[in-house]
Amino acid sequence: MTPCLHHRRDLGLLALRLGTGAALAAHGSQKLFGWFGGGGIKGTSAAMESMGFTPGRQSAVAAGLGEAGGSALLALGLATPAAGAAAAGAMAGAVAVHAPAGFFAQAGGYEYPAFLGFTAAAIGLAGAGRFSLDHVTGHRFDQPWTVAAAFVASALAATAVVGRRQRRVAEEDGPESR
Repeated sequence: MTPCLHHRRDLGLLALRLGTGAALAAHGSQKLFGWFGGGGIKGTSAAMESMGFTPGRQSAVAAGLGEAGGSALLALGLATPAAGAAAAGAMAGAVAVHAPAGFFAQAGGYEYPAFLGFTAAAIGLAGAGRFSLDHVTGHRFDQPWTVAAAFVASALAATAVVGRRQRRVAEEDGPESR
């Protein structure tokens, strides 16, 4: 690849990291701090409980940290595989919340969290590029094994959280729903 194409690719990754990171950070800060009209931990905990995610406080903190923490690391380009996996895992939970409303966002569906999750995952897989802290640190936190480990851990965590919610919803619906 010519130097000009490398430069454009790295600028593109920077723009993608910053845009995705900013959007996810805003959502995470709503959950954690109540910024931008969010409910903070207390409101998000109650919302999580009402949606079947128990315990609500731990679910709220996990979602907020996955979004805000993963997005901050994505934007910085630090520990990019783990950051992408954390953000994608948080968005998998958001997809589960929005799935009953269908795909499209205008109906309350999962289109937007799915897009953010796939974007975060793609950045985690592609790497942060030259304009990143991973590059500055010599990719110390961006080793090949971390890609697989981060995505497996995130997938297992998302599966456990969503599975626990599905079991709780099934229990509340009673035997007639089984």
